[in-house]
Amino acid sequence: MLIRKRRLASWIACALWAAPLAAAAQPDTAQDATAQASQSPQQASATRSSKLEQITVTAQSRTQEMQDVPIAMSIVTSKQIDAVAATDLSRMSLFVPGLVVDDTDATQPTYRLRGIETDDFGIGTDSAVGVYINGVYQTRSGGSLMAFNDVARVEVLKGPQGTLFGRNTAAGAISIITNEPTNKFEGDARLRLGNYGKRYGDARINLPLNKDMALRLSVVDNQSNGWLKDAATGQHYGKDDEWGLRAVYRWDITPDTQVHLSYDHDRVRQPSRIDMGLVPVSSANLQQRAPFPANPATFYNPFHAPFYDSATDGREERNYNDATLAVDHNFSWGSFTSTTNFTSYSMSHIDNGTGLQQVTEYLNTGVIGMGHTWYQEFKFSGNNDLLDWVAGASYYQEHADQTSLARVNTDTFDTLAVNTGIGKQYTPTGTIFGYFNSALESFGLPYNLLGDRWTETIYNTGRFSATAVYGDTIWHLNDKLNLTVGLRLTHDVKDFSWFTPPRSAPQLDATLAQMQAAGLLNLVPLLTGGKVTAQQLLNILTQNQIFSTAVNQLVTRRANWNDASPRFVLDYKFTPEVMGYASLAKGYKAGGFDGTEPGAEFAPEKVWNFETGVKSTFPDQNLLVNASAYYYRYTNRQTLTLIPSSQGLSVPEYQVSNTNQAAKGLDLQVEWVPIGNLRLAFNGGYIDSTYLHADVPIGLSGAGQIEYANVSGQPVDEPKVSYSLSGSYSWHDIANGSITLNANYGFRGPLRCNDASVFQGKCSLPTNFNLNAPQKRTDFRIDWTANSGRWGVGLFVNNAFNQRYVIGLGTVSQSVLGTPYAYITRPRMYGAEFRVKF
Repeated sequence: MLIRKRRLASWIACALWAAPLAAAAQPDTAQDATAQASQSPQQASATRSSKLEQITVTAQSRTQEMQDVPIAMSIVTSKQIDAVAATDLSRMSLFVPGLVVDDTDATQPTYRLRGIETDDFGIGTDSAVGVYINGVYQTRSGGSLMAFNDVARVEVLKGPQGTLFGRNTAAGAISIITNEPTNKFEGDARLRLGNYGKRYGDARINLPLNKDMALRLSVVDNQSNGWLKDAATGQHYGKDDEWGLRAVYRWDITPDTQVHLSYDHDRVRQPSRIDMGLVPVSSANLQQRAPFPANPATFYNPFHAPFYDSATDGREERNYNDATLAVDHNFSWGSFTSTTNFTSYSMSHIDNGTGLQQVTEYLNTGVIGMGHTWYQEFKFSGNNDLLDWVAGASYYQEHADQTSLARVNTDTFDTLAVNTGIGKQYTPTGTIFGYFNSALESFGLPYNLLGDRWTETIYNTGRFSATAVYGDTIWHLNDKLNLTVGLRLTHDVKDFSWFTPPRSAPQLDATLAQMQAAGLLNLVPLLTGGKVTAQQLLNILTQNQIFSTAVNQLVTRRANWNDASPRFVLDYKFTPEVMGYASLAKGYKAGGFDGTEPGAEFAPEKVWNFETGVKSTFPDQNLLVNASAYYYRYTNRQTLTLIPSSQGLSVPEYQVSNTNQAAKGLDLQVEWVPIGNLRLAFNGGYIDSTYLHADVPIGLSGAGQIEYANVSGQPVDEPKVSYSLSGSYSWHDIANGSITLNANYGFRGPLRCNDASVFQGKCSLPTNFNLNAPQKRTDFRIDWTANSGRWGVGLFVNNAFNQRYVIGLGTVSQSVLGTPYAYITRPRMYGAEFRVKF
């Protein structure tokens, strides 16, 4: 048997050594002073360089040193968060190659990892990148993007994590770990002041209550005045207004039993997102229609264009509350952990849908929602010389309600009628409200049909549950070779409903009722040359035009799915400092429902990912090199796609469509400490992602039918290359303290376009700006810290060279109103920081 094991080990070692390994992405992992947890004897590397500090992670539901975990990952430490003055993960994702966190809508962020994202904003879909806080799954509208509050580290796990983390981690998982109470009395506070009225403060205090109990409290408050003004009202946009509270209580009931009870609160109150209008129209004449069709050659450069927000109640708001009870108990054979969590949230965002203030193109869109979740997990784990195992069961329940709304006015429908040509079927001028309004004025009648608000809504209710059992075992085949086998079985049940009430237009309805009572509607055939009867006109003016399916009907659907997500990993220690691995893993994202298309259901997403890699340190050179190569095939990816309207006066809608994709890529992480005070790091990624099969809408045909482009074999809109560079240098004994200089540079290549990219707003025709430019960002920070560690001051600048980009176009109204708008990145930010510890 021993001979067989040695032969097997040698064969696997050769296979791993010959595997194609190169390029990649993980931030600096050499500086986490908080990572002090112990390692098991099988995982410890006694000869590892002391200058490359070890970081303990829990990526495999076990406490392990990062270099012993056969998973491609990026670790963001608290020091790295401080180095770039990041307030949440979106503010530093450019420094994590392969990861994109879009907070354009702060209450409904999107995550992209290795080219996979879910960009739908409805409660009927889930993200393909799972976000976890201390092991608890966060809903996208709830706590998936909150202010950093007493965070110890962020583990970004790349590739499917279905076995260990569960559903909705088909692209990967982001695990946020916070600090726990200790037995030492300590605290600290920090204040940052910067340009654009930046005011940021956070504080922590750790209170030992007795030898068995401790309490840890932390608060964060993030405010700013905003970096853009509405050209008409002077109101500030791009503001920060968020504060959070965290409290953790620890009780060591016995030497073997420990309880953690935590509570989190986070509140956001910010103006609506910034939609930069691109079409040149008169600010003095709000009745002037935008040129149609929109001509990209005449678009404003959004960095020099005036900004207007027609949404008088525009906002981004969220209230989030979370309570978690964790109980850990050690047995002679292993350990048991129970995690119970309850989360509740409410949110709303209402935005300008055109980027203009014109009455004739007035369009606001929004989402208002609330929900709560309950989660229970029981986990068992143990290890011996042969096995290191984890097994458990979990239950998740969610109740969510959401209202999607679209607001226009009667002038907007006239613009739609003229631009689409539909109005000519009814009136000589092509307008509807305007034509009859002019007729009423010509007779001197006191009725007005223009400028009346028209609102359509669709209500969704979701009741979701997920039950899972899982197991994961690391078999120590010998002192160098491990085989990991894991499996998670999941059962999802989703109940979903749609209800679309009749449109709301109280002022218009009152006017129509008065006209009907006066007998004026009987003149409609005469005024239209017989094209329209009075009843036909009433139907046009009173029926839904945007959410026009199943009006005033309750539509319900129930669906359930079963999934088995395995993983297989072989890892081999060539030396105590060099490990190679190969893995095959499956990821799963539950199916769901399209919130704005009654009855629409889509299948689950599934991905198979093969990966091989190496993790290595070279103590004599103070060098760390990690690399991996991967290939995945992804089926039924749920993509938010702009669907043009082929009916009536409706605007296009974002709906969920499914595509199949495949990608191959490389990751590389290098860290080097050439001298004691100098640390350098490179993290890079390469990915080639293409559609296997996809038909994507690109507009309307001359007959008014939706046209599709077959983009099979064409690239997905994911940059091929992204990387980051970082460095730090320290000088000691300066004014009774130490000075540290940090520099960080992030690069993300241009988007790769396909035949549908222009219509979907991801690539553009020639304009006065570049929609598809590579993104670059450089941050600097210099700090002085007293030798006692009690005091510190710092200066920082983010985006030092003020490099700004258009990261997308809003095209929901372009094909019918001629009003595209742009999303732009923030300008340079700088400030000073003051710190105190006690």
